[in-house]
Amino acid sequence: MSGQDFQALRDAMVEEQLVGRGISDERVLSAFRKVPRHEFVLAEDAEIAYGDFPLPIGKAQTISQPYMVALMTQCLRLKGPERVLEIGTGSGYQSAILAELTKEVYSVERLAPLLVSAKKVLSRLGYVNCFLKEGDGTLGWAEHAPYDGIIVTAGSPGIPDSLVRQLKDGGRLVLPVGSGTFGQVLTVVERNKSRIDKTEICGCSFVPLIGKEGWSEQND
Repeated sequence: MSGQDFQALRDAMVEEQLVGRGISDERVLSAFRKVPRHEFVLAEDAEIAYGDFPLPIGKAQTISQPYMVALMTQCLRLKGPERVLEIGTGSGYQSAILAELTKEVYSVERLAPLLVSAKKVLSRLGYVNCFLKEGDGTLGWAEHAPYDGIIVTAGSPGIPDSLVRQLKDGGRLVLPVGSGTFGQVLTVVERNKSRIDKTEICGCSFVPLIGKEGWSEQND
């Protein structure tokens, strides 16, 4: 496929899957029109990268359905100057979307092979405002806290205290929460001084969040 072909698929994805389902933040839509999703999937899946479904990326992990990536991103309400933390780098696609929308993106991935691959793709595409490291994402990345927004791309049994502590006042944490390892509720947590407000958005299904404040390794 040519670059023009992929652009046509991206444009169709945005109109049909995102706009058609209520994604209305123009900055988010613009990022999705620009970021080449096909660069973040396995080579054999490039031609179906813009389909309305998640895809495997290796190590029993997935790149999420485009609509879910867009919905979670929109829930952060990003304006441009923010510092954002991502838990679960995966393929690096969500990182690239966030890099289009914010000043700095910090991303933590526990699986080294995925981290290496994501770093290569993000570097090749010129995303110099993405900073990645290997580690337990449930503990966040305290060195660069506090964050204006935190996004978690795996299902958590609860809301990790470490992540809430690393939110700025007025900051938003977006994550799937649920007692089942593959069935959660997308939840927005907002920190307002000493008060923590939670809003449930919709049902969703993510791979489990593994770590000290997530699921244990045997649930992986």
